[in-house]
Amino acid sequence: MSHENSAAKSGTFVTRMGNVMLRWSLKYMPDASIFAVVLTFIAFILGITLTDQGPMQMIQNWYKGLWELLGFSMQMSLIVITGSCVANAPLVKRWIDGLAGIPNSGRSAAFLVTFVSVVVSFVHWGLSLIVGAILAKELARNLRLKRIPFEYGLLAAGAYVGQMTWQGMLSSSVGLFIAMPGHVLEKTMGIVPMSQFMLNPMNIAVTVALAIFPAVFAAMLQPKNPDEFMPLDENAVRAIEKEDLKVKRRPENPTVGDVLNYSPLISLALCAMGFVYIFWAFSRKGLGALDFNMLNALFLFVGILLYGNIANYVQAVKDTTAGVAGIIFQFPLYAGIMGIVKYSGLVLILANGIAAISTKGTFYLWTFLSSSLVNMFVPSGGGQWAVQGPIAIESAKLMGADLVKTSLMVGYGNTWTNMAQPFWAIALLGITGLEAKHIMGYSMAIMLLSGFIFVLAAVLPF
Repeated sequence: MSHENSAAKSGTFVTRMGNVMLRWSLKYMPDASIFAVVLTFIAFILGITLTDQGPMQMIQNWYKGLWELLGFSMQMSLIVITGSCVANAPLVKRWIDGLAGIPNSGRSAAFLVTFVSVVVSFVHWGLSLIVGAILAKELARNLRLKRIPFEYGLLAAGAYVGQMTWQGMLSSSVGLFIAMPGHVLEKTMGIVPMSQFMLNPMNIAVTVALAIFPAVFAAMLQPKNPDEFMPLDENAVRAIEKEDLKVKRRPENPTVGDVLNYSPLISLALCAMGFVYIFWAFSRKGLGALDFNMLNALFLFVGILLYGNIANYVQAVKDTTAGVAGIIFQFPLYAGIMGIVKYSGLVLILANGIAAISTKGTFYLWTFLSSSLVNMFVPSGGGQWAVQGPIAIESAKLMGADLVKTSLMVGYGNTWTNMAQPFWAIALLGITGLEAKHIMGYSMAIMLLSGFIFVLAAVLPF
């Protein structure tokens, strides 16, 4: 029986849904880079159709935005690189290997990788992406050695789910932005401490629900029969069987340069400087000190400490940088899309339309849905907040809505549709050896099944 026919006739509703979404993804989902190009053209057409600007103005908007996120691109690249280095460090890797040996079925493996990805995302979304990807690969390796059937695309999709769950916690771009003194909305909403943002009652309820339901859904999505599993292709097998990073030792007859390269004292001194500043910043500002640069600093110095010397850390960085190649190429494309929607007034049209049809009871839901749509064109929490945040907060004030809850809804929408947007999966795909089409069907199924969490948060009186 073919994969399509057997999948359509067996399993629960959730399993059948996953199979339908997977078949759609395999047939229609392009490469992540092409996805960005197609979105560029869609934004361009919408711009000249829905606004009073012509094609040349739209091209100017596009080019104006093209280079606006270079600094942010570097921050995002470093988050992935420093997170990858920590996740690949021998001490952390042993922990991941230990976890990977626990499951004895593909279903339990899908639950575990999703649960770990979500929980780690509460600490750091970049670390979640890398830890999840490495755990998915190690789970596949262990299950393969045990000859236990598994769906590799589902494991990788579970690893990606952390990108749906992080916007209410420590690395939230929205939360970090509005906690920063001098942010552009300070006169409108003041400075919102991270503690107030994260401990909002609605956010606590959403966070608890996200820690439970997506992992359960991932386990339920595994096909019922082993003959329904997608076979591993050469790239996936090569990734699963790839040897781990080997930590080098200082040569037996070292030169002066070798002594410096492998000196633990130099790395300890550098880390000491970094940690002294980090401790000082947190002692003065509390969680208000936590921003993108501080997150990168934390993982940079923790990584150097874990590798023991600069030489080994630099080697880890070299092994990791390939994972951000797609980000480096695609971020300008998405910045260009952001330029189109921002400078043409497309976002204003959308936001004003949402405000026009909203009531006080539906405002949060429409804010969430509009944010989910905008994220397809601007898949960056910080970038999207820069565009949509001022409009959402102004609309909230007009509606008499809670500003923190509004900010959270923008954040939730931004991450919810990450599951239908392969941009942030680029590093994960590089680690697992898969293509976007192999995971997006499952990730979109988890997105749809988990949507009730955000809808209830939007309509219930928290």
